[in-house]
Amino acid sequence: MNEQIQQKTIDLARGLFLVRYNGADDKVAPPVVRVYADRASLNNCNIISGPDAANGTLFAPESALVVSVARPSRLIVEVTAGRVGGSTAANIKIEPLTQGQLPQGQQAHGQPAAQPASQPFEDFDPEFEPEFAPQAGASGQSDLKLLAHVAGLGDVTVGPNTWIAGPAAPARIEGISLEWPNKPRDLNLQYAVKFARPQRGDNQFVPLGTFAGTRGRALAITGFSLEATGPSVDRYTISAETIFLGAPALRVTGNRIVVSGPSGREPLVGFKLNLEERRVQAAPLAPQQPRRVEQINPAPRVDGPRLEGRVRVFRSRQSAVKTTG
Repeated sequence: MNEQIQQKTIDLARGLFLVRYNGADDKVAPPVVRVYADRASLNNCNIISGPDAANGTLFAPESALVVSVARPSRLIVEVTAGRVGGSTAANIKIEPLTQGQLPQGQQAHGQPAAQPASQPFEDFDPEFEPEFAPQAGASGQSDLKLLAHVAGLGDVTVGPNTWIAGPAAPARIEGISLEWPNKPRDLNLQYAVKFARPQRGDNQFVPLGTFAGTRGRALAITGFSLEATGPSVDRYTISAETIFLGAPALRVTGNRIVVSGPSGREPLVGFKLNLEERRVQAAPLAPQQPRRVEQINPAPRVDGPRLEGRVRVFRSRQSAVKTTG
């Protein structure tokens, strides 16, 4: 997967809903769909996946999961391209599930008969096809890539300032690799990982493009270090957000960062990295003779390229399901 990630927010009323992955434009490597509740809705929205499936993740078309909503909640549908340069166009359908109603006047187990629905279910609107803008990283750093080996998912690659695992779907991170194809020549980055028990290569710095950690050994990272050196190091700021199991999210910045859990043994279950170039403002000129001063217009804003992929999320016309962009 690559850094192309698209999101759509859906408001759901109380009820049971089927989320179905109907199709994708990329037939060779279809995008991966993740469904999770907004932070404010975590206690009211339950994602139900198969017993052997990754919770809340649909890896290919013709797959589905169920969402149980106890109180009105906000659901996030996230689509990630299945390969570098791949499409994020996906057809996702959300439909309410019902167990039907008793005939008028009958009761079930002493309960009063259910009232008819105020509005019948209708077909989903095929015209609802929102387009998404790309998640832009810092200026000049759009090609920075973070690869992590995640338990149950394998290798996952994202761009700058994007969570791997994290608050919505925490999972053990077992290895990390950084790539920066257009890195400035006068800047060097090196990083290291640490485990609860000493391993080969534990806490040893490696250069960009080197995988630090393990695969297939169920050994979670318990610490991470990153260091920037070189003549232009002061032009850049490194920021990292991490979540270690049982601990709150932590954000650190600087030319050298070292992160771990409270005891140093907690597994890393969420990671987000960003590297920004500092904007240096020129010092003002010394005042001269009074003259007319014209305000300098700011540089025009340059928007990043738009992703061609579209994520199609179809909704019900019933009043219980509302969609927000």
